[in-house]
Amino acid sequence: MKLYNLKNHNEEVNFLQAVKMGLGDNQGLFFPTELPIIPKYALKELIEMDFLTRSVKIISMFIGNEIEIHDLTKYVHNAFAFSGPIIVPVTKNISCCELFHGPTLAFKDFGARFMAQIISHFNDKNDKFTILTATSGDTGAAVAHAFYKLKNVKVVILYPKGKISKLQEALFCTLGENITSIAIEGSFDECQTLVKQAFNDKQLKIKTGLNSANSINISRLLAQVCYYFEAYALIPDIKRKNLVISIPCGNFGNLTAGLLSKSMGLPIKSFIAATNVNDTVPRFLKTGIWNPYNSISTISNAMDISRPNNWPRVEELFRRKQWSLNELGFGNVSDCVTIETLLTLNHMGYVSEPHAAVAYKLLQEQLKENEFGLFLGTAHPAKFKHLVDSILNTNLKLPKALEEPSKLPILSYDMKPSFEKLKKFLIS
Repeated sequence: MKLYNLKNHNEEVNFLQAVKMGLGDNQGLFFPTELPIIPKYALKELIEMDFLTRSVKIISMFIGNEIEIHDLTKYVHNAFAFSGPIIVPVTKNISCCELFHGPTLAFKDFGARFMAQIISHFNDKNDKFTILTATSGDTGAAVAHAFYKLKNVKVVILYPKGKISKLQEALFCTLGENITSIAIEGSFDECQTLVKQAFNDKQLKIKTGLNSANSINISRLLAQVCYYFEAYALIPDIKRKNLVISIPCGNFGNLTAGLLSKSMGLPIKSFIAATNVNDTVPRFLKTGIWNPYNSISTISNAMDISRPNNWPRVEELFRRKQWSLNELGFGNVSDCVTIETLLTLNHMGYVSEPHAAVAYKLLQEQLKENEFGLFLGTAHPAKFKHLVDSILNTNLKLPKALEEPSKLPILSYDMKPSFEKLKKFLIS
């Protein structure tokens, strides 16, 4: 697999190099030089496979023989050793694709665990890594648990202090060992800026073996492509013809993966990029002007991102496939409407959380009569227990994965959003 740097097309690397580097020169994202296409006759056979077998096939279409097939099979089986996507009907023509049945109860378990398996591929060479990543809620837990106690890997997770749920915080700030968490006194965008600054410091990269487990890493995206095929396979044949998928968007990695599945030949009619009031992309799609505002804290906190990292990949894919951005559905939802939607879903018998509610609301508004809609459930409602309980006047039971960490002390360091302080911390 060859990939090129979106900011410098002359910089080309293979898959393992891209995983190891994270970002290219000038903080450029890596993008495949060749986009695999599945012939229609082969698609039916692929859809009939089980999730794990199909996932190995899909990922191998991208990376070729760079990793031997028996090793790749082992990595995929280790990474996805939990319940895959589950389709839950909500209305006659809308279902939720629940992606939160992994060890940290969020869709990011798929990508983070696969990346950890690929990083373990380097262990035979005794390479040492420092995984530096920013989280707006769920990435931190998924990455921490995926890399926990992994040989030759240190993990440093930055998150905006006081702006993620207590249960989200408990999932990754109580582990210790090779996992370090830092509460940054600022927004997620400031955390993300610190990560980018670190990657721009060549001395720091070399000295610490710096890498990132954000969705900027290509391995995460390839893993996420797999569950779109599984979602398609799980819905009845009659509902596949006009399939619309609504995605709660933060850094836009999930949308990128969905679009990659479509580019391969998965017959998804369209996507909806659903955001909260941090609506840089919806405003851009409406006006053609890229004008990020300062991010605003909302109840759908994992989407509180005004400068989404993966948007250049979305634009590149549309350019390469000669698709029109006008075909992409979009919209934004306020906290008030999100709360109303949570109540509506509950009344219909489905307990959700804010991010999925944003995706449902826009899907419900934009879905046409002859279409079938899926909205992605990206996190377990119990991760937002205090909020969901107060809105729905209920008392959600905590799953074991949340109950045990909630009783442990938080081990985070506090830090102002200063790159010099972070650099000193990483080197020491």
